[in-house]
Amino acid sequence: MTTELPANAAIAFQGHRGAYSHLACQKVFPDQPVQPCTSFIEAMRAVENGMAARAMIPLENSTAGRVEEIYRLIPELKLHLVGEHFEPVNHCLMALPGTGIEDLKTVSSHPQALAQCTRHIENLGIQAVAMLDTAGAALSVSEGGDRSRAAIASSLAAELYGLEILDNQFQDVLGNTTRFIILSGEELRPAFDPKKAYITSLIFRVRNIPAALYKALGGFATNGVNMVKLESYIIGTSLSASQFHMDIEGHVDQRPLQLAIEELGFFAEDLRILGTYEAHPFRASRQFRD
Repeated sequence: MTTELPANAAIAFQGHRGAYSHLACQKVFPDQPVQPCTSFIEAMRAVENGMAARAMIPLENSTAGRVEEIYRLIPELKLHLVGEHFEPVNHCLMALPGTGIEDLKTVSSHPQALAQCTRHIENLGIQAVAMLDTAGAALSVSEGGDRSRAAIASSLAAELYGLEILDNQFQDVLGNTTRFIILSGEELRPAFDPKKAYITSLIFRVRNIPAALYKALGGFATNGVNMVKLESYIIGTSLSASQFHMDIEGHVDQRPLQLAIEELGFFAEDLRILGTYEAHPFRASRQFRD
């Protein structure tokens, strides 16, 4: 993100200080204050209501998959997607100072983090306890005084809350990475530069009828536009319509992408372009392509 922000403009994120979202904020906006929030919706509403300049929101993880709640929240809010950030996730097992791994009976963290450490947790034979966020789990262990409890969180959380790291690579898969999206209350579309790579994100809905999605996506194939992500989920309670979130390579000022979106509009309902933004350099790495 190259857009300059006022010195007091806060970046909202879900969780306590020391969460991985906090780390992502430090990487992308090192000079901005942060605004911890108790939930994703609170962080996103803070931006929508003008109480924060941006929100740093995790969308998917290379090991545990998508954060489904975010896909359901985005259509309900009037926010624009203005950037992305890929953050390597290094989970640390931590406990009160002086605790040994053999003392542990439970480990707490966010459900996504627990899922990313499943095999290690099972190997230790301890019980996993889900909490709202990783750093909050670390804070709870720090304040609880119980040496049978551990948390899975970042090294920053261990430092902030005075915990001892028992294992600094507790995740099951090395190279674990979370993709964050950066949300703004205003549209910030970069000028097209042919030397740069861009991603355009949009949402749309199709009726639950035969070949509806096939027809809706046909224009991307005929115009040579590469779709890099398509997520679907049922909206409401009727089970009669699906909502789709799509990420596409390209800038909305490029004619092939304009034609593809125009054709999509003939077959889709509630089509909304969330934003066009520079592709993160991680996308060009071999790791992402694999």
